Amino acid sequence: MFGEKHDLIHELPEYKDQIHKLKVSDRHFARLFDEYHELDHEIHRIEEGIETPDDAYIEERKKLRLHLKDQLVAMLTTS
Repeated sequence: MFGEKHDLIHELPEYKDQIHKLKVSDRHFARLFDEYHELDHEIHRIEEGIETPDDAYIEERKKLRLHLKDQLVAMLTTS
């Protein structure tokens, strides 16, 4: 949805404790988590009109966000 934040805690509330555990114990997860959230904030600023890049850039960023989310969810569900 336009302008909606997609942070993992709100997207996956059932994994809140697992997210915290992996953030402190798994450096790779923590790095991906931080990258995901920085990207989510960037996309949110774009959707709010604070930043105005071209459509191709926006789509590339959204695809990267989805890719990172898929990786994080895979780590959550296998740990």
